[in-house]
Amino acid sequence: MKTKFTKETYLYWYELMLLLRRFEEKTGQLYGMQKIRGFCHLYIGQEAIAAGAITATKPEDKFITAYRDHALAIAKGISAKACMAEMFGKATGCSKGKGGSMHFFSKEHNFFGGHGIVGAQIGTGAGLALAEQYQGTDNVVLCFFGDGAARQGMLHETFNMAMTWKLPVIFICENNMYAMGTSVERTSNVLDIYKLADAYEMPADSIDGMSCEAVHDGIERAVKRARENGGPTLLEIKTYRYRGHSMSDPAKYRTKEELEEYKEKDPITQVLNVIQKNKWATEAEIEAINERVKAEVDECVQFAEDSPWPSDDELLKDVYVQEDYPFIVD
Repeated sequence: MKTKFTKETYLYWYELMLLLRRFEEKTGQLYGMQKIRGFCHLYIGQEAIAAGAITATKPEDKFITAYRDHALAIAKGISAKACMAEMFGKATGCSKGKGGSMHFFSKEHNFFGGHGIVGAQIGTGAGLALAEQYQGTDNVVLCFFGDGAARQGMLHETFNMAMTWKLPVIFICENNMYAMGTSVERTSNVLDIYKLADAYEMPADSIDGMSCEAVHDGIERAVKRARENGGPTLLEIKTYRYRGHSMSDPAKYRTKEELEEYKEKDPITQVLNVIQKNKWATEAEIEAINERVKAEVDECVQFAEDSPWPSDDELLKDVYVQEDYPFIVD
């Protein structure tokens, strides 16, 4: 079975996506045990987007996303330990335990959130791209948002500005078909979200989000254009989440048949099939990857359990950039 991608790429995709899947499954379990509190949105089913995005970009490129952020953060290089500790609210978390599930952040890994306000990251993503352009780098920004955020005014204002200034940003709509529990068909006349780019003469494409190969190729084309001063691109990556919008969502707005139909296209299974058909790994080697992932997830949970809570003097830190900002405290 011939493929344009290497054995190493497929093995990387498999291990990364398996880690993201097992991390999110464990997160759901711990949420049920009330170890993790607040809002929590799982990425299960959408892993091919994270995997393809990483292989199509370089570490210096910036990622920014909404509140379904765990998988993209880990893919970008934030450790599973720092991510799990953040959800536990511990001081060793990637946002010092102050952000929780929806607000992962790491300047070191060029991951700029984790945003809880629907569509807010679209404007901020363009701002990050403006900074790269201003500083004369060839870095690009991948700005992820859901189909629900495509209805926000922020998107249209940002698209207009990004095209006018030819900013190096790739707008990625992770269209998992349901904005919370409301289908795209019920919220818009435009069912193909990538067509929103036409109003701004922005290049756009529709991508199969269950395929690492398709995601990589689509993002690679957009990244090349951005690096060559060709401006932004809108990619509608059509995917599917196997769980509800958040942990409190029973997902009764869709049929079991629809869910099973998408599970048959599972990106992890697809990548594993390519590995097995090409005999790129033995069953023992695949099992070793599985065990390595399991051990990493177990370790990150133990790390979160053992980590300290933030100290009281952290309460008013990181609120303003100005360190001596004059707080009024009763």
